[in-house]
Amino acid sequence: MAADEVAAACRRAVTERGRAVIALSGGETPWKMIRALCSISLPWERIHVAQVDERLVPRGDPRRNLARLEEILVQQGPLPPANLLAMPVESEDPEHAARAYQQTLERRAGTPACLDLVQLGLGTDGHTASLVPGDPVLAVRDRDVAVTAPYLGTQRMTLTCPALSRARQRLWLVTGAGKADRLRQLLDGSGDAPATSVAREDSVVVADADALRGDPSRG
Repeated sequence: MAADEVAAACRRAVTERGRAVIALSGGETPWKMIRALCSISLPWERIHVAQVDERLVPRGDPRRNLARLEEILVQQGPLPPANLLAMPVESEDPEHAARAYQQTLERRAGTPACLDLVQLGLGTDGHTASLVPGDPVLAVRDRDVAVTAPYLGTQRMTLTCPALSRARQRLWLVTGAGKADRLRQLLDGSGDAPATSVAREDSVVVADADALRGDPSRG
């Protein structure tokens, strides 16, 4: 289902605008969906895949989302290498690199950049992308790409709330019983988790049974 949603968004964008520009998240949730997407017949030469967020660590570091995106989409999949838009997290000036990445998106998705679809995850603390509770980046409204404070040992480059909310469609992938409470907040727009700061219109939520059911012991 999730892969079909992405494929439909890509087809629609190519038909209407000649190209599709989507952004994919990392974490552990989306890889099965991305593999399924690669098996779908699409005009891949007209599809550009950006990153929702990335850790500021060297190339080759196993914590990088890019490595798995390259493996699945490019090395094993149909995406042309030049169409994978990697966040420039190895720059000695991350803030300048964030501005440069925004310009990369604008060249392909207009100014301001309007992505055709962003695929998002949901953390147990309510974070999405690398927008985590208490980070100053949550308040950014004048940039589409920003650099976070350290989180779980590393700084991140991330799309900001305005960029995520401006996208034509949002696809949320949520798995695990530990996210059940946050999923309920996301669905009804309650609470103050970072994920609830993202626009709810034109959103599709795909959740597994555990996330929908939660922990039975908690009532």
